[in-house]
Amino acid sequence: MHLLTLTTLTLTTLATTATAVGNAVVTNNCADPIYLWSVGSSVSPKHTIAPGSNYTEPFHHDDQSGGIALKITRTDNGLYDGSAQLTYSYSLDGESVWYDLSSVFGDAFEGDAVVVKPDDEGCGSICWPEGSTPGGSQVKTCGAGGDIGLVVCAEGC
Repeated sequence: MHLLTLTTLTLTTLATTATAVGNAVVTNNCADPIYLWSVGSSVSPKHTIAPGSNYTEPFHHDDQSGGIALKITRTDNGLYDGSAQLTYSYSLDGESVWYDLSSVFGDAFEGDAVVVKPDDEGCGSICWPEGSTPGGSQVKTCGAGGDIGLVVCAEGC
């Protein structure tokens, strides 16, 4: 009986001390669909995000790559045809998540604001008011318990 009580107490303690993990959220405020692939050591299937909709994935760690890159294009096969890509990257590191925004092959959202904003107002935001990279690293860090959202075609910074 004591073993069962000890096991139950241990499991309860572990469950209550586990850290809740937030989400990476991508919201499409553009007039047209956007396309997203979650890339770590493998590439997810394509996700089509309709105007006014979002994509959500829980923060997770990839043991092989160390991080995840949410690659976003305005073209249906953009990951594979050389289209401009917006990359919202994150790396879960224990109770922290590191995040960044970059572009490859041009600026997919040139002329439209893109904003990365954590739920926790004490963490840093990233804003490109014209949808193009200002250059240089903009890596930020925040607690892993809250959501960190990217809005494309945002109303502004």
